[in-house]
Amino acid sequence: MSESDSKTTKDHKKIREWVEARDGKPAVVESTSNSEKGGGLLRINFPGYAEDNLKNISWDEFFDIFDSNDLQFLYQEETSDGGESRFFKFVADEE
Repeated sequence: MSESDSKTTKDHKKIREWVEARDGKPAVVESTSNSEKGGGLLRINFPGYAEDNLKNISWDEFFDIFDSNDLQFLYQEETSDGGESRFFKFVADEE
């Protein structure tokens, strides 16, 4: 398995380290932040990637939403050419 292969994790420490190494911040889509189930659509707010209507949240709030929605974090360490990857998405935990 190369570093450009995608991996999944539920490990809070690993997720936070991956995000912070790329200067990201935990966030939700603001228009969904009052939704009934778990507090909103999770995002990572990276500098220079302008996504409108994101609201930065605390790591505690982020992981509360993450866990209550039974999510896994799918991510990539490096791009296929060896550069640092910011590819990620939240996927349903199939276990």
